[in-house]
Amino acid sequence: MTNNPQISEALSLIDRLIPLVEEAEDKLKSARNWSILDILGGGFIVDLIKHHKLNSAANLMNEANMLMQRLQQVLGSVSISADYRMSIGGFATFADFLFDGVFADAYMASKIFSFPFFSPSASHH
Repeated sequence: MTNNPQISEALSLIDRLIPLVEEAEDKLKSARNWSILDILGGGFIVDLIKHHKLNSAANLMNEANMLMQRLQQVLGSVSISADYRMSIGGFATFADFLFDGVFADAYMASKIFSFPFFSPSASHH
């Protein structure tokens, strides 16, 4: 480790940040898989599981966002994009449960697939 407290804190934040983002990615990938099953006729239980996974991923990314903001403060002059909040939208969630059919399910799946983890330029480990 280093004697510089700023560097030590930055490294500590990064050590906490990486597992959060990896876990959020896993939850989001799981939600993606559940959304595919939902399009194929999953139903209410699949909706519950899918939204639980999405909420878990969103909570993890909100926590990661706070750590990124703190990292930005610690590093000072280094610019970090620090807004990684996830939002599906209340209406999309409402519609997914109320109009539980192929169109609502496909719309929700498109929202899930639009997150950066699934973009062609996203790196995968």
